[in-house]
Amino acid sequence: MVRYAIDEGVNYVDTAWPYHDEYSEEFTGKVLSDGYRDKVKLATKLPSWLIEEPSDMDEYLEKQLDRLGVEKIDFYLLHALNREYWENYQEVDVFSWLDKARAEGKIDHPGFSFHDDLDLFVEIVDSYDWDFCQIQYNYLDREFQAGMEGLKYANSQGLGVVIMEPLRGGKLAAEPPEEIKSLWGQTEEDRSPVGWALNWLWNQPEVSLVLSGMSTMDQVRENVELAKKSSVGKLKSEEVEVVSKTAEKYDELSPVGCTGCNYCMPCPNGVRIPGNFQLYNDAEVYGRYQENRESYFDLEEDVRASACIECGECEDACPQNLPVINLLEETAAYFEGNSGK
Repeated sequence: MVRYAIDEGVNYVDTAWPYHDEYSEEFTGKVLSDGYRDKVKLATKLPSWLIEEPSDMDEYLEKQLDRLGVEKIDFYLLHALNREYWENYQEVDVFSWLDKARAEGKIDHPGFSFHDDLDLFVEIVDSYDWDFCQIQYNYLDREFQAGMEGLKYANSQGLGVVIMEPLRGGKLAAEPPEEIKSLWGQTEEDRSPVGWALNWLWNQPEVSLVLSGMSTMDQVRENVELAKKSSVGKLKSEEVEVVSKTAEKYDELSPVGCTGCNYCMPCPNGVRIPGNFQLYNDAEVYGRYQENRESYFDLEEDVRASACIECGECEDACPQNLPVINLLEETAAYFEGNSGK
């Protein structure tokens, strides 16, 4: 799948230390053998949560170079910056370390990925001569975290901007409810849900690159074909307006803003947090209460929303800053209480 994408013109491959139970970098290294390394820009990320002292940064970079089987990483990010990680990086003098790693030829372009509020995002952008950043952004998350304002600010400061979660964890790729189809039917173009989401991003000049996770060959083929036909300014003004109305309608329909990123997992008490929220959201958005209620009770009792012991670790880890405890209680009441559905 990855090599097909590269053969069709994809030239940026993104991985990270923790992905796929820490096997992703090793796998990526194998994929990029046989001459494929020279065809792409390679990106990976320093695991921010594991850095306690300056020597840790050297240790993990060396391990990543070894896992990937490369001498240099083209695009190197400080992973998942929030206030806690950012303050720690300043204490270990990450700026001098990045300068050293670049001077040694081990990384080329320094950057960061981000999960916090806009004020911190601006502070980080202004703190160092970054080449690029990576933010969560899609037509439902225009004002979330860095959002559109952060996108435009980073661009104005000369940073390339990489977009993650363009399909919001796959939710924007699903068959939409009738209310959404009705909105899209008002336009002349016949686009798939993925086509609407990705073209909305590619339409914006500040967007440098869109990262879309793909799990099947069909998804790879669809994304490649969409990318080939995309361009800045491709969407008509009325189509952009339809996307805005689509976002408003989804906001009305979805009770939980979970993207399924799994940063809250594993739950210390075993609750499948994103899975519970997905059942809740899908039941409301797609009118699947009975089916999803059955799926909820098919879960083992100790992984259901009602098994939450309110320890709060999930809320500390959630990049969306969701009130996870309250939302789990709401989910449990929805499926287990007398909701009248």
